[in-house]
This record gives sequence, structure tokens and C-alpha cells, in this order.
Amino acid sequence: MNPLEEIDVLCPYCNEIITLLIDCSQSQQSYTEDCFVCCRPIVVIVHLPLYDPLYDPMAMDSTAEQGTDDDLALSVQVRREDD
Repeated sequence: MNPLEEIDVLCPYCNEIITLLIDCSQSQQSYTEDCFVCCRPIVVIVHLPLYDPLYDPMAMDSTAEQGTDDDLALSVQVRREDD
């Protein structure tokens, strides 16, 4: 996984697709970002379940537990600021 990931989400106000740049260096974060289309405040909640900055999915160490791709899936939720 790259340190920064682009994620397409729907704005909860105008329902337009917007692209967010997510910082994957933190396993959990929450912040407010304005929609690029309607300029209304969106709360962005990011969760990366098995965050490990040294994780290398190509490494084959039989003594280490390897997460699956699903375990490493980036979860991004957006909601209205007034919800």
C-alpha cells in the first residue's frame, strides 16, 4: 500500500463523486474536508485495520503472521458534518 491513496467517494450533500487523498501512515483518523463540488463540510473517517508501516506483502517469512488483502483493506467513510 502506498503512503498516500486516492479514493473516490460520493459527497453526502450533492452526491457527486469526489477524489480524496488519504494518508495511510496512520491507522485511524477523522477529519473534515470541504467537497470540491459543493464546498460543504464532509467528515472523513479512515480506518486501516492491520496498519504496519514495515509490512511487506511480498515477504514470505513463515514465522510471521501474514494478513490477507481483506485484512489490509482501507476503509473510508464520509458523512455530513451535521449528522
